[in-house]
Amino acid sequence: MGRPARTAVSIALFFLIWEGLSRSGLVNPTLFPPPTTVLRALIEMAKSGELVRDILASLWRAILGFLIGSSAGIVLGLLTGRLEKYDAYLSPILQIFRPLPPVAIIPLIIIWLGIGEVSKVFSIAFAVFFPVWINSDLGARSVPHSFLWSSRTLGCHYPSLIWRVILPSALPFIVAGLRVGISLAFVMVYVSELSGASAGVGYQISVSYLAYRVDRMIAALAVLGALGLASDLVLAKSLKIAFPWLKLDTST
Repeated sequence: MGRPARTAVSIALFFLIWEGLSRSGLVNPTLFPPPTTVLRALIEMAKSGELVRDILASLWRAILGFLIGSSAGIVLGLLTGRLEKYDAYLSPILQIFRPLPPVAIIPLIIIWLGIGEVSKVFSIAFAVFFPVWINSDLGARSVPHSFLWSSRTLGCHYPSLIWRVILPSALPFIVAGLRVGISLAFVMVYVSELSGASAGVGYQISVSYLAYRVDRMIAALAVLGALGLASDLVLAKSLKIAFPWLKLDTST
């Protein structure tokens, strides 16, 4: 039996056990609805148009926040990893903010930036930035000195050195940071949509909680997880196409 078949069997068994447990009378089916009920709720959301609206809103926020946070993380990581003067000035400040839970600063972001899209995208970018920055910094520091010496001997100037030597050598670290960052982006999408949102998967979960619709809550959670998984796979496959020498697991 190949890997796809084993994956399909394990998923089917998971849903069968879930369905049987929910209908066995051992648990309250209102609080722990079976997957068939969750599927009906998902179809209901799709027919009403809520599902497409919420997916598009959450995807836009997650992708924009991820692009901003990861771009800043890569640039600053390469600078602090290879240039001592930038490292001396920037790293101490960034290390002060790095341990802060991104969720904890959301009330402050809302006070400063309001409850609109800017605060949501900023909170996502803030969460994404730090794993990408620290991995980019480590990757830049790990470049063998022999690569740098050889490049300079051949007349490679510093801007070209960053693009042609340091960045390719640091790519495995950067990719690791990007994949952590994209998962954090979807965590922060949910959290950021709990306040001041009128659309989004996180908003749908919050509204369903208030209405005591556990089936819709689970359906929205499944959609959020599927979006995160799909985004990670798209990122990994895109990076594998762009940089075929990288070893990336895209078989999920």
